[in-house]
Amino acid sequence: MQELIQKIKDGKRVEFDEALKLYELDLFTLGKLASLKREALHGKKTYYNINRHINPTNVCKDICKFCAFSANRKNPNQYTMSFDEILSIAKDAIKNGAKELHIVSAHNDKVGLEWYMDMFKVIKENFPDIHIKALTAAEINFLATEHNLSYDEVIDLMIKNGVDSMPGGGAEIFDEKVRDYICKGKVSSKNWLEIHRLWHKRGRKSNATMLFGHVEERSHRIDHMIRLRELQDETGGFNTFIPLVYQRENNYLKVEKFLSSTEILKTMAISRIVLDNFPHIKAYWVTSTVNLALVAQEFGADDLDGTIQKESINSAAGAKSAHGMKEEEFISLIKDSGFIPTLRDSLYNEL
Repeated sequence: MQELIQKIKDGKRVEFDEALKLYELDLFTLGKLASLKREALHGKKTYYNINRHINPTNVCKDICKFCAFSANRKNPNQYTMSFDEILSIAKDAIKNGAKELHIVSAHNDKVGLEWYMDMFKVIKENFPDIHIKALTAAEINFLATEHNLSYDEVIDLMIKNGVDSMPGGGAEIFDEKVRDYICKGKVSSKNWLEIHRLWHKRGRKSNATMLFGHVEERSHRIDHMIRLRELQDETGGFNTFIPLVYQRENNYLKVEKFLSSTEILKTMAISRIVLDNFPHIKAYWVTSTVNLALVAQEFGADDLDGTIQKESINSAAGAKSAHGMKEEEFISLIKDSGFIPTLRDSLYNEL
């Protein structure tokens, strides 16, 4: 193990078996190794942004076992926002300082491709300076399949209508056996990666996520990270990696044993070590809780996401994020934990 520790300190890349072995290290040794990587890249800076999540529809053609947000079949709580509603939300968000609209929906087969694209177009026409981060690879796969289009065609329509960057959702866990169990019918791991590859080829940036803490094993997490690292070697198009902690309420995934804080922090730290070509690691406070996200700053994370203002997807499954967080509170929490709050835009330019 000492040889592996020294290899990391020397800045050399770790491979699959070595990365898996890192889970055997004690938490504080692992944290120190991840912190060395973090501080070499960002010092004591912790990034955040002022953003607003908009989830325009919860009507979904697919049924993922872990999802508590989507409404399907005869669910009485279905909704699809009008453009006026979306513009009103955007207007209020921008008035409150938002620089980014993070727009992710369910896979609604009732509204058509034009509804999605016109939504972006209308937002951009009214608010030309706002950054639109929208459509996960899962949504792009759904739209391409539903409307008999290529991924290239959907991506070009996104850009034409004002989408600036892509979120990292829909990745879940890349292992296809796990995927088949938790989200059968959703975009395959191969196609998720291909969609991001095509997006990056256009000079655009995206994020990458990993949903963990459900039925996957440690080896599946490492495999997921390695596949992302390989694509990043090829394209350099990922901004940040976001390990999402599985939320346990109101879904069909029967998970009996939930992750400890130690396991979550170890996974954060290992992601910082393994993903040596990713500029940023995000401790997404929505799924990890605010307190654990703050601790994660000592375990490789340099970004806590943002104020969000309103969040529907994870809060439906039990996360305490429905009403976001005020910027002043965000700043104070980062400062009190010994780090330097650094406001950023969606592409990590410091503001």
